[in-house]
Amino acid sequence: MGLTSKVVLAVAIASAVALFAATVWFWPRLARRSAAAMTGRVGLLLATQLTLFAAVGLAANNAFLFYGSWADLFGQEQELGVVTDHRDGATGSRHMTRIGTQKPDVPGGGVPSAGGRIDKVVVSGRQSGIESPAYVYLPPEYFQRAYADRTFPAVVVLTGYPGTAENLFKGLRYPRTAHERVKAGKAQPMILVMLRPTVAPPRDTECVDIPKGPQTETFFAKDLPEAVSQTYRVGKQARNWGIIGNSTGGYCALKIGLHHPDRYAASAGLSAYYKAAEDPTTGDLFHGNQALRDRANLMWTLENRPPSGGSFLVTTSRKGEGNLKSTMKFIDKVKAPAQVSSIVLESGGHNFTTWRREIPPALEWLSGRLSAQ
Repeated sequence: MGLTSKVVLAVAIASAVALFAATVWFWPRLARRSAAAMTGRVGLLLATQLTLFAAVGLAANNAFLFYGSWADLFGQEQELGVVTDHRDGATGSRHMTRIGTQKPDVPGGGVPSAGGRIDKVVVSGRQSGIESPAYVYLPPEYFQRAYADRTFPAVVVLTGYPGTAENLFKGLRYPRTAHERVKAGKAQPMILVMLRPTVAPPRDTECVDIPKGPQTETFFAKDLPEAVSQTYRVGKQARNWGIIGNSTGGYCALKIGLHHPDRYAASAGLSAYYKAAEDPTTGDLFHGNQALRDRANLMWTLENRPPSGGSFLVTTSRKGEGNLKSTMKFIDKVKAPAQVSSIVLESGGHNFTTWRREIPPALEWLSGRLSAQ
């Protein structure tokens, strides 16, 4: 049974309740001062604590989708089997392979022309050599005759670390929110390319090109847009592309947008930080190269590089987020011709509940700065 299975959660809860009841029931019998009684008391307490901890952990994971599988929980890399049919050209690009489809959680999701479709794909980076799974949400308009000859703007959507791509449509509900914004007349139809920034799991590469290591920035700045544009009806100009993410994904979105305004016209960082993390999960990102470390610091780039174009959206809260001061500093340092906007909540922590409050206006913001043509 899978990590996110409701059956697993139910078994954990039932076990915790049963062991608690057993502890209460057997405690008088185990009150003696013998070694056997003491061992029984310790055993019952430990077992109850462990099952309670497991139940709470599973419930939290099911709510926030920190991990999508047991292998993901234990940091094991999963190799994907890729089947490519070269006869009918169904994949659209030798750099992207569709390996499955599923219904989005929207009204009419069973019919693509009414609810759209989510494609599960594998992207093979031509320049970076990175291969990564992703999900592509195609809005219902993509399948409608009135839009048959039109291209669509695309938005790359990134999770935090070590999140899973499923977080983006199960927990953060990006396709549903995008669908609702279009139906409300507040956004244009957009293709969402959903994946995690951890393209070399379990390592957190912070979306940088690591010397003699994963070329993550190249993957997001060049390979991914190229593969998507070759496969779907998406334009190839910067005005056709946006990028958004939360936490680590937010840092990556702002970094990629700042360094590649020729590829992404708009970048949104939800609860972002502004320089690359360096810790045991990242390993040695820069191999002693201070120039690379400086480049990965967005404040340093804004201070020391000529102003570039592009639009940036940053979010924070006055209570609950630790990035308030750094976000205000980032806003102050963005200079024309670049533009910056912000969402500042009165309160909101570093969690899914906060990001679900920010995603609707962020998608509207992106929609207003991207072009379909």
